[in-house]
Amino acid sequence: MKFMLIMRGTDEVYAAYKQIPFEQVINEMGAYNESMMTAGVLVAGEGLAEDTSKNFVVEFGGEAPVVTDGPYGETHELFNGFWIIEVSTKEEAIEWARRAPLIAGNKLEVRRVTDETDFADFADNEYIQKEEGWREEQASR
Repeated sequence: MKFMLIMRGTDEVYAAYKQIPFEQVINEMGAYNESMMTAGVLVAGEGLAEDTSKNFVVEFGGEAPVVTDGPYGETHELFNGFWIIEVSTKEEAIEWARRAPLIAGNKLEVRRVTDETDFADFADNEYIQKEEGWREEQASR
């Protein structure tokens, strides 16, 4: 089963990271990523740019979605990166999450990624059937 480890931090965490040599952060993250690669559990992972002035939000609720450019004003928690891992159990996902080289104030939200078993009642749905082909197509890229 797959899990997404969503890295969250606050403005204070970002400030604390600036006190740590950036090469140290790269080395610690690199070693963590390498350990997941070596174990064969890492499916994907990326960090996200912290400069919110280059990002935007699409908000749904009115007649048409509204696009708002960053920065977003006051932030309480920032989503700043993720990993997707494939493991046998929830407990294994917990163990990988505990190993993440994050500093105090960070959080990892761990969520199971849906799979075909979540949609078994809709197996004859056109888009559920197309999904497998799309995944194969993406994997071949």
